[in-house]
Amino acid sequence: MIFHTDTYVTKCLYTVPVKTPHTPKTPEVLLWPSITYEERRLDYVDEELETYGSNRDRKLSKGLYRAAIASEIADIPSIDVPSDVAALAAEASVEIARFDQGIGSEFANFASILLRSESASSSQIENLTAGAKAIALAEIGDTSKRNASIIVANSTAMNRALALADRLDQESIISMHEALLGGTNPEWTGHWRSEQVRIGGASIHTARFVPPHQDRVPAAMTDLIKFIHRLDVPTFEMAAVAHAQFETIHPFPDGNGRVGRALIHAMFKNRELTQNVTVPVSAGLLSDTNAYFESLNDYRQGNPVTIVELMAHATFASIDNGRQLAEDLRGYEEDWRGRMRARSDSSAWKVANLVLRHPAINSSLVQRELSLAQRVADRSIGQLVDAGILTEVSGYKRNRRWVATEVVSAMDDFAKRAGQRRSR
Repeated sequence: MIFHTDTYVTKCLYTVPVKTPHTPKTPEVLLWPSITYEERRLDYVDEELETYGSNRDRKLSKGLYRAAIASEIADIPSIDVPSDVAALAAEASVEIARFDQGIGSEFANFASILLRSESASSSQIENLTAGAKAIALAEIGDTSKRNASIIVANSTAMNRALALADRLDQESIISMHEALLGGTNPEWTGHWRSEQVRIGGASIHTARFVPPHQDRVPAAMTDLIKFIHRLDVPTFEMAAVAHAQFETIHPFPDGNGRVGRALIHAMFKNRELTQNVTVPVSAGLLSDTNAYFESLNDYRQGNPVTIVELMAHATFASIDNGRQLAEDLRGYEEDWRGRMRARSDSSAWKVANLVLRHPAINSSLVQRELSLAQRVADRSIGQLVDAGILTEVSGYKRNRRWVATEVVSAMDDFAKRAGQRRSR
């Protein structure tokens, strides 16, 4: 929900005590600013709260509320993480680069597969879930599953983020958000939010967290963008901290988590840590979403260590998971070679390669992607059906659709492995 506020003059600031659950191996001083708070007053009556809220919540809604003030980070000398965490982040960076070069160069189709999987995982953190089959069908126009359509929009936003990675600025971040929500909530796109938002709670007075007032968003984002362009901060730590700062600012009415995680990948690419694939960091974070949200709380309380450490461990887990996905798909490709009855130069092999990128297809997609005539496309699809690679799912003669069941099964297995240790 979105809440309108006036520009009530700040009466006092509240400083949140620093909480540092991480215990470094050697004593090191952590210097990072915690957020502060200011008092604001609502300028409207929450009709839903008045009708359905408790007496306590209705009474609270009449008074002042506290909105966060994001600390300025652009000119802080360094991110003073303990040496063991810095080493962990450096190791994660090496693993990301190795995974990107190894898998990305060997398996040409894997970039789109990982991007789709990462988009699904990032959406699942926001409790938006859909199976790989539904997501694949949504990509070719099936709008029957709302969550799947939202996840496809998230894939579009991630693609936009990677395409704009060479110029991370206000316009590019707003463009990422527009790719995510332009189809469903265009009124929220094209600019920073102009209204107060909250995270959790029955009202803004009982919310778990109230991000900065909308008046403070432009300056806070200018500061963040300046931080992102620093060259004296290690890439991995920079991406983790920038993500936490972005989530603290919460510059949009909705979609902040998904855009913020897409921003991680844009920063990796911008700093040339990745070139070929999207490392599925969100899939790693999915294993313990409570820890992820707690790391954001720690950051706001002046402790950037937790988000850096958590993202490093998420990276290791997600890369292991990604390698298993690649191995599964290699096995299917090898099996297809024994099942297909087609010449080596047949267009059917081109379609088999295509379904690794697009597990759900129709004739129009095949014609467009492979520049094939309809007759050739339909015949090639038929050969994959005969080999058991494609299964028709439409059930009617016109607008027929097919799914590569083994590919979507591998992607569903990837998602299951990512969520195995998810907090309850």
